[in-house]
Amino acid sequence: MTDFARLRAILTAHQGREGALLPILHDVQEAYGHIPDDTLEPIGAALRLSRAEVAGVVGFYHDFRRAPAGKHVIKLCRAEACQAMGGVGLQARLEAALGLKLGETKQDITLEATYCLGLCACAPAAMVNDRLIGRLDAAAVDAIAAEVRQ
Repeated sequence: MTDFARLRAILTAHQGREGALLPILHDVQEAYGHIPDDTLEPIGAALRLSRAEVAGVVGFYHDFRRAPAGKHVIKLCRAEACQAMGGVGLQARLEAALGLKLGETKQDITLEATYCLGLCACAPAAMVNDRLIGRLDAAAVDAIAAEVRQ
């Protein structure tokens, strides 16, 4: 069950703000680690939106989570530049090393796809716990796996 006192504080902080939905969702995710299902209706009510409209925005943006992430979050870039520079093979190597697929969380590690980290000139790229890494190769992928398993 969600702690609604935190949600009320977030909604109050954004009360009357133009275009408040995305900032509210970011704050909710920051507070809870994800967007709990039972927060969708109160968020919608505060903004005069339906639960479905709020859920649609959460589902549209890849950075919003409907379930808690692991302690370590690895985002692999799946954009064209990273794919062209060997991203598919590095993804397979990382999935094998961690024992999980893109979109999964286990043993406190989340592996996610992202569609551009802005490091196209340094492709392939990843983000590990908010730290950008460019020019990934097999050694870098092995180091990432070792780091998050510790």
